[in-house]
Amino acid sequence: MTIKLKLETQARFIASIKRYFTESLDEDIGDLKASLLLEFVLQEIGPSIYNRAVADAQARIQDAALELDSACYEADPGYWNRT
Repeated sequence: MTIKLKLETQARFIASIKRYFTESLDEDIGDLKASLLLEFVLQEIGPSIYNRAVADAQARIQDAALELDSACYEADPGYWNRT
């Protein structure tokens, strides 16, 4: 699975990578190196993060579905059952 980014998002991530290298590692890298690093991260790490996010979303949806009984329960009318 390849994660595709919008061009604006990709450009923002490349700029972020370049800034990280400059500020944290005291090293300047160009657009090509930053782009290659981003591509590597998306291919190698991205799917695991994506799968974890999907699993978290599924768990949340299942929890919400289990709560429907208590959240949406309304007792049957009992007027004629009164004594």
